[in-house]
Amino acid sequence: MNRFEVAERALRRAAPHELLEAVRAVLMEQYAAEDVELFMADYGLTVLQPVSVLPHTLEPVSVHTSPAGRAFGAQRPHREDLPGGRVRLHLPVSVRGDRLGVLSVTLPEESAVSGCEPELADVAEVLGHEVVVAERDTDIYLQARRKDRLTLAAEMQWQLLPGRSCSRPEYDLGAQLEPAYAIFGDNFDWSATADRLMLYVTNGMGEGIEASLLTNLAINALRNARRAGISIADQAALADQAVYAHYRGRCYLSILMLDFDLETGRAKVVDAGSPQLLRLRDGVVERIAFDAQLPLGMFEETDYVAQDFRVEPGDRLIFVSDGVHAVASPRGEAYGEAALARAIQSTRLLPAAEVPRAVLRELTGHRGEAMPEDDALVVCLDWRGRPQTDDRGWGGL
Repeated sequence: MNRFEVAERALRRAAPHELLEAVRAVLMEQYAAEDVELFMADYGLTVLQPVSVLPHTLEPVSVHTSPAGRAFGAQRPHREDLPGGRVRLHLPVSVRGDRLGVLSVTLPEESAVSGCEPELADVAEVLGHEVVVAERDTDIYLQARRKDRLTLAAEMQWQLLPGRSCSRPEYDLGAQLEPAYAIFGDNFDWSATADRLMLYVTNGMGEGIEASLLTNLAINALRNARRAGISIADQAALADQAVYAHYRGRCYLSILMLDFDLETGRAKVVDAGSPQLLRLRDGVVERIAFDAQLPLGMFEETDYVAQDFRVEPGDRLIFVSDGVHAVASPRGEAYGEAALARAIQSTRLLPAAEVPRAVLRELTGHRGEAMPEDDALVVCLDWRGRPQTDDRGWGGL
């Protein structure tokens, strides 16, 4: 058994709350590591929080300016040279494109890095998978993600989300929701199969617990319908009935729903409210308008109709809630499509996972205050499409 297999086995056998101790012990034994630390990205994506195991306690480090932050942002190992010939490797901890944090490993000699960096990167990947599984049984890693206390409404909303990024050969997805620690009701959800991607962007109504309860009811109704294998138009109709049955039209939920065919790029769309879609294609940003339909739960037994839409390889789709496109400056000026287009252009070279946070930073500058009065949600989808090949490997048309 080689040393990577030893490390992998140690992680798989470790108790959920002991993953850091397990990876630290095995890397010290098998790779002569002097120190091993695990950092988790906080909900606001501003700092990397240490997973502290006494007596090892560290301060948070910046996502934007620290060596660990560079590894997190680039999603590649970053080497930091230390005094005495030592080297610290910062390794992304991610699961299928969902960026969780960074594993930092200090090695005694520079010569040790060349042979073991790929193996240590693989260990960090295994650790990421184990963290996701462990979160079912321990709060340690969820606690490490928060630099401030979450409101109860925010706790409920974050538990509802699928992740903040996702990557497949056909696409990259990234999303961010602000304010991270005191959420009102906006939400995003996605689910993929071998052939399809379903993506929902919701704009909640109300504040606090009431907004979170409304969103939880609607999203779980949509998931229940989706998992029954029905179309997005019928998913919307069933969720509409569930929300109306409970609130009788007093509360409702805006949503933009898309069902993509990964083979062709064709999509079915239901636009039921205020979330907007902007597309960056060939350097040009344009808003994509669909036929507006009623929000979920506004009236009893609303029928929904899906529209056709198509994406091309190279397209970047940006979805925003009204807490982005309608937010006002101190002078009362709405952020609007022109400012959004500039923000999308200025972030065009960033990967999809980093775009939402970058756009929200520009929004903060327009708003003129750190804490918004409403949720601001940005989702970025970079579409590559599926290579067209037949069984012999020839290029398709």
